[in-house]
Amino acid sequence: MPATEMDFYELLGVERSADGATIKSAYRKLAMQHHPDRNPGCTESEGKFKAISGAYECLKDPQKRAAYDRYGHAAFANGGAGGGSHPGADFGDIGDIFETIFGSAFGGGGGGRQQQRRGADLRYDMQIDLEDAFHGKSTEIEIEVSQSCDTCHGSGATPGTRARTCNLCGGQGKVRAKQGFFVVERPCPNCHGNGQVISSPCRDCGGEGRVDQPQTLAVEIPPGVDTGTRIRLSGRGEAGPRGAPPGDLYIFVHLKPHQIFQREGTTLATRVPISFTKAALGGSIEIPGLDGDEVSIEIPAGIQSGKQLRQRGAGMPVLQGRGRGDLVVEIAVETPTKLSKEQRAILEQFRDTETGDECPESRGFFDKLKGAFSASA
Repeated sequence: MPATEMDFYELLGVERSADGATIKSAYRKLAMQHHPDRNPGCTESEGKFKAISGAYECLKDPQKRAAYDRYGHAAFANGGAGGGSHPGADFGDIGDIFETIFGSAFGGGGGGRQQQRRGADLRYDMQIDLEDAFHGKSTEIEIEVSQSCDTCHGSGATPGTRARTCNLCGGQGKVRAKQGFFVVERPCPNCHGNGQVISSPCRDCGGEGRVDQPQTLAVEIPPGVDTGTRIRLSGRGEAGPRGAPPGDLYIFVHLKPHQIFQREGTTLATRVPISFTKAALGGSIEIPGLDGDEVSIEIPAGIQSGKQLRQRGAGMPVLQGRGRGDLVVEIAVETPTKLSKEQRAILEQFRDTETGDECPESRGFFDKLKGAFSASA
């Protein structure tokens, strides 16, 4: 299988459940190992670097990652979810992505001017209880994210210095080269498309203009969220390189299993065992609701196991809407396993009075069974 068709998670050596920080760390290690500046003239390392860069470009973006998790490489073929091309198909100059991640550690020129490429979007997976999904929740999360460098205020240059115009491209950020009958325009290899270079990179951020720092963020979970719900925190992603705008943080919600209820959209479902006397005589049962109130369910006389009873408006709230879904109760008639002498005597007395009409389904089955054997005799 070609390297570009390998599974992105395998390329980076991470689990499919890995968070954004783990993916970024794995990419950095591999990129440092295979970067062409460390392996001059090695086409194998260059190809490996392009492949892992393509994998990282996809997995660091929550939307692209979600599309890839669902459809694989097909998500980016023929104008698919990835924007019409394979995420690892074309990066212009391979040093351009590396410059975005590592600043001026490699490549020509030692950095560049403030880029207008926004910072990367980040993904955070949050597990919550069903009760929190019902009521909503105010909580806090702690993440490590790139923020603007305080020392250079995001410029990437040592305080007191500034970037200079690239002498190769004249500040255009692009160079042209003739290939046969065609003129090809590429990002400038000296400034990596920035138009400027930094002669004296900031010591704290290495010319990147941003540093990783822990951050505590307040998150509002609205009532009605479900597994797969995505909450966007605008501007809370990675800081853009050298003063560029930050990306966004996407929080993906995952509901923990509940010991009583199963959820299907706005519908709550549960299985309730009842005694055979209640099933025969009818009555009512009380079920504790997620809102703290008891839900009363009327049991019709003669109900059978597997019968589902629906209570309107007793389910989950509609996300960003009005009203609630339904509560569906599946009845399981339980046969007693321990009887007192008095109870057994009462049941035996009841059995003596049975005519078969009390349980028509049972009687009908055995009548069919007798008829089937009689016909074959």
